[in-house]
Amino acid sequence: MANTQDFATLAEARLETTASRLRELVAHLRQQRAQLREEWARLITEAKLLTAMTKEEIFAEATSVYDNYVEALETGTYEALQAYARNLSERIIPRGVETHEVVGIVLLLRDVLARSLFAKYREDFNKLNRILDAYEPAANRIAGTVAVGFVQERERIIREQQEAIRELSTPVLQVRERLLILPIIGVIDPQRTRQLTEQLLRGIRTNRAKVVVLDITGVPYIDSPVANHLVQTVEAARLLGANVIVTGLSPEIAQTLVNIGVDLGKMNTVGDLQGGIEEAERLLGYKVVPMQEPTAAHVVG
Repeated sequence: MANTQDFATLAEARLETTASRLRELVAHLRQQRAQLREEWARLITEAKLLTAMTKEEIFAEATSVYDNYVEALETGTYEALQAYARNLSERIIPRGVETHEVVGIVLLLRDVLARSLFAKYREDFNKLNRILDAYEPAANRIAGTVAVGFVQERERIIREQQEAIRELSTPVLQVRERLLILPIIGVIDPQRTRQLTEQLLRGIRTNRAKVVVLDITGVPYIDSPVANHLVQTVEAARLLGANVIVTGLSPEIAQTLVNIGVDLGKMNTVGDLQGGIEEAERLLGYKVVPMQEPTAAHVVG
């Protein structure tokens, strides 16, 4: 039992010692804030990092990062630093700043601060080692926190951009009241198929559509899983009260549908988009009247 108590006491003593060393470190970094911050900003420029930003912007961000860095060292908590890293990433990623640049500036700061400690404690090598023992784990964790925050924000932005691109590539267009057209162009993969299904069903509900023209003229081929999903999309649209007309069905895609057991006789298909629109208007009760060519008398008169 005595040994357990001794170990607990020793652990507490080590924690207290580490905390006191970090307090001493933080006091030094606050005292030298102006000099160290300026040196760091200069090194960032010399290393050609954050080139998408002006010197003034780099200095402003260096100030904020430095203060958040020191606060994390002082408190041992990283929530504020994580929040700042996400905010910084959101602002600079659209300007073309890369992950290696963000990691690079944090490592530069770590090195600037380490050199400052070497200069301060060069006469006391043992104390220098004790300070570094307390500083290095915290510094490495800070670097990791900033890097992870940047990468997560970058991935979020990429996902949003991909989603926007997919939505643009599968637009649901309202031609007239109760009539929608969904023109699909390019290769369809399972993810895109799910997305176009969601968009179409949402469009049917929003516009109270009764007829949808699904044009796949621009689709070179589809495999069996995607073909199955398209059939399910047509059925889902019917459940919402919309009649789906499929146009632009190529022989290859028709064969794929037959191979998976789809009865094309039960699917409303029309050769091209124009024919599909005319069929849709007929279903909606619109009467298509050909325009009469003007007579010579009308032209003269």
